Order: sequence, then C-alpha cells, then structure tokens
Amino acid sequence: MQERKLSASWQGQLTLRGTLIGCIGCVIITASSVYTALKLGALPWPIVFAAVISLFFLKLLGHTTLNEANVTHTIMSAGAMVAGGLAFTIPGTWMLGLGDQIGWTEIFLVALAGTILGLISTALIHRHFIVDAALEFPTGTAAAETLRATEAGGETGRQLFCSMGIAGLWSVLRDGLGALPTMFATLPIPGITFGIYDSPMMLSVGFLVGWVPVLFWFAGALFANFGLIVGGSATGLWDVTTAQGIVSSLGMGLMMGSGIATVVKDILPEAKTIFSGLKNEATEEKDSPYSLATGSIRLDAGIFGVAVAAVVLLICFGLGLGPLPAIVVVVFAFVATIMSAQSCGQTGIDPMEIFGLMALLAVAAFSDIAQVKLFFVAGIVAVTCGLAGDVMNDFKAGAILGTDPRAQWLGQALGGIIGAIVAAAVMVALVGAYGPDAFGPGKEFVSAQASVVATMVSGIPSLPTLFVGLVAGIALYWAGLPSMLIGLGVYLPFYMSFTAFLGALAKQVYDRIQRERRKDMTEAKAQEAAKEADETGLVVASGVLGGESIVGVIIAFIAVAAGLAG
Repeated sequence: MQERKLSASWQGQLTLRGTLIGCIGCVIITASSVYTALKLGALPWPIVFAAVISLFFLKLLGHTTLNEANVTHTIMSAGAMVAGGLAFTIPGTWMLGLGDQIGWTEIFLVALAGTILGLISTALIHRHFIVDAALEFPTGTAAAETLRATEAGGETGRQLFCSMGIAGLWSVLRDGLGALPTMFATLPIPGITFGIYDSPMMLSVGFLVGWVPVLFWFAGALFANFGLIVGGSATGLWDVTTAQGIVSSLGMGLMMGSGIATVVKDILPEAKTIFSGLKNEATEEKDSPYSLATGSIRLDAGIFGVAVAAVVLLICFGLGLGPLPAIVVVVFAFVATIMSAQSCGQTGIDPMEIFGLMALLAVAAFSDIAQVKLFFVAGIVAVTCGLAGDVMNDFKAGAILGTDPRAQWLGQALGGIIGAIVAAAVMVALVGAYGPDAFGPGKEFVSAQASVVATMVSGIPSLPTLFVGLVAGIALYWAGLPSMLIGLGVYLPFYMSFTAFLGALAKQVYDRIQRERRKDMTEAKAQEAAKEADETGLVVASGVLGGESIVGVIIAFIAVAAGLAG
C-alpha cells in the first residue's frame, strides 16, 4: 500500500469546522452504536461510514482535504467503540438484578477510565503496529480508500442518505407504529428461535462483514442449534434446557480460547519487538511525523505517569474497587490493548468483551469484591480495547493518507470523552424506557456479550463444556480458523446468525450481478466499474445500518419522554 508523506503542519487537518462536524457526528454515532450493540449483539466498525459523512459535510462548506476529513472522522467515530465496550459488559448488571447499584455516574466513570487508558496505551504502541510491524488494519485501510474514491463525487452522498432514509422509515413502521412484524418465516423448533429477523441493519452486518467470515459464523450457529440443541435432545443425550446451557458455555469457551490464543501465538512472540518499538517512539525526534512523543523522555514519562495515576485513583476511589484491583486493571488494560491492536491489525476483529472477561476473572481470582464491581472491571478493559481498536484503525488510515497522527490522537481524545458522556446517557435512557428485563438473549435487546459476562459472574452453566470450548478455541485459532466468529455463532440466537447469513448471501448475489455486467468491458473499464460497484455497496449498506440504528435511538428517547410525561 502506497503511503503518503506526512505533512509537517497540522494546518488544514484539525480545524474548527471539522471539530464541530466531528463532535455532532460523534454524538449521533455513539448513540446509535449503543443501540446497535445492544440490539444485535454485534457492532460493525463505523469508521468508513464516518469517513464518508465527514467528507460530504466538509465539501458542503467549501474546499477541504482528505487529511481534514480524516481527522474529522476520527473525532466522529471515536465514541462508537466506547459505546461498544459499555454495551458489551454493563447490561449484565441488569440481567442479574443489580441495576439499583449502578447509574449514569458509575457507567460514565467506567467509560472515562477506559477512554483515558486507551489513549495512553495507543500513544505508546502506535509506532510499533503502524510503522514497524505495518499491519494491514483492513478497516482503516478501507476508510482511507473510501475517502480517496469519494473525494470528487456527489453521488455517494445521495446514495448514503437515501439508504439511511429508507432504513429509518422501515424502523418507524416496525418499532414506532407496529405495522411490520419483528420476525418473518418463523418455525416452532424447541429450544431455537428460528426465523428471519426483520432488521435491515442485521442484513447490512452480513453484507459488510463478508461471505467467508459469515460462513464460519453461521457454521457455529448451525452446529450449536441443530447439532447440539435439536440433535442432542432428539437422541436423548440431554433435555432442551440443558442443551441451551451447554451451548452458552461452549460459546463462551470458544471466544475466550480465541483471546488466549491471540496472546500466546501473536503477542508473546512479538513482545520484545513491541517494547523495542516503545523505546524507539520515546526517543525519537520531536518533529518526526510518526512520533506522538514530545521529544523529552522525562516529560513523556511524567505525562503518562500522572495520567495513569489519575486513572488508578479514579478506579480505586471513584468506583470503589480498592488499590490492588485498580492496579491490576490498569496493567491488564495495557496488555489487552496490545492484544486488541494485534487482532484488529491482522483480522479487523476486536473482541473487546473477551479481554474484559479475562480481566474480570483475574481480579475475581484474588479479590473478594462485590459482583457489580466485577462488571466495572470488565467494562473498563472492554472500553480500553474498543477505543484502542478504533484509534489504531484511524492511525492506519492516517498513515495511508499522510495525516499527522498527533492531530488524530487529539481528535480521538475529544471524541472519546464525548462518547463516554453520550454512551452512559443512552444506556440509562434505554433501561429507563424498556426496563431491565428487556436485556438478554431472546429479549428486546439481545446483549449477547453482556450476557456472557453476567453468566461468568453468576455461575457457568456447564464448566466441562466451557473447558472444551476453551481448548477448541485455542486449537481452531492455532489452525488459522476464526474461532471468535465460530463462538459468536454458537452463542447468539439462531435468527440473528441466519439473518446475517442472508445479508452475506445478498453480497454474493450483488457481486455476481456486477461481474456479469463487466463481462464485455475492457480491462481498464472493468476495473473502474468494479471499484465503483464495491463503493456503492459499501455506502448503501453503511447507510442502512446507520439509518435503523439512529431511528432506534430516537424512538427510545421518545419512549423515555412519554414515560416521564405519564
């Protein structure tokens, strides 16, 4: 990948108008990301979507550059993964009936601690993963290429907003007016919620993730639901309820095994190189375009030291975890950030909740703290890893486009703090509108990852199956197979995996139609048409996802307002 030479100045990159657009977009995307993560049990990267939006609005205001758009979208997308870290962990408190022990303040402090740790960690590891290791970071690369492709055109904006409008209207008809069902083609299969989820957003997830990853995802769903639940209960090995516990334990084990394998296979062998990269970063020239350091090792160490100490105090006293658990969380968060960066750089997947679970188990092993505080531990680490994945993808896009990483890092800091405030507020609003009983597998908000965390805190349905899944997750990852996706398919309700599979199938059909249209074109025209078709599919799918999730948040706020008025 050809990378542009970085500009020596921030001029034209971190601008007032870009900051304002980025902040407004950050509020909207963060709110919609909370809804998406809770509703679907998954959160696709919003980076490409934010990049297109940023460029579109900047061009409306006059001349712009790709670097200005890149920094703007860095601000805009920053809160999404903060929202993901919270949504994948904290709702477990409501599932266990601990909602009276947690409110906006606690959720915000969890998000703030994770955001600060994510910013500190990425400042330290930036050089290794972006410059020295030069990992692919497919999402960041896609964002950079999308900005390049849409720089000169207006058709992209029309496609984006039309698809958002259609998806938003569909959501109003389904959720606001009740004119559309939530499921199609349902079948009464014991232990399985079989059907097609009436969610354009879920179809878009499958379309965006792609055919091969979704096949592994769907294979896990087929094995768990029709192999273990239907097959096992039909042959008398166990009853349906026992089978469901086995499936949830297996899904947890597979995802945790994948996380452990990531550390052992990909992180530990590179530990020496990673820490050498940190040393190089700290001792680089101040004006080096790839350095986030000030040029003074003592000053950098002092800044980071004060920031880390502040987070330790915040966790220790603000959240009441105590000194030792607070230190463990901070240390584990830094290690987990390295794991997250490695995973995002190689696969585009950021299993933030799994890293949060590992931290939770580490703290629970030697510290007798209240259950609700274990969720704080998982939430802090999940937010840290979520923000780190977003930052590193943004840095990759910046390396390709020639954006100053210091401007991006400052933009990420601003967006992350805004995201922490908004995400906490939206979560409180949703639980106020729908009640704590609306969260969990098979309910209004499936909250699959948070359910995993709740299960680990309250007790594992089948310890032997968890261990089998753990070993299988490690073995599959070592064999080069996406055990994280397989585990997700095992754990999520079948209708969600099936709908995502249909979205991936739609992508296959779309690509085949486009190939047929290019048969008689010259090679040059065929390449141009293929690029345009890919861009159109990406933009429309992103718009559909964004439209439904944004309208979902609006409907939730209306419900809250109606409840208060009543």
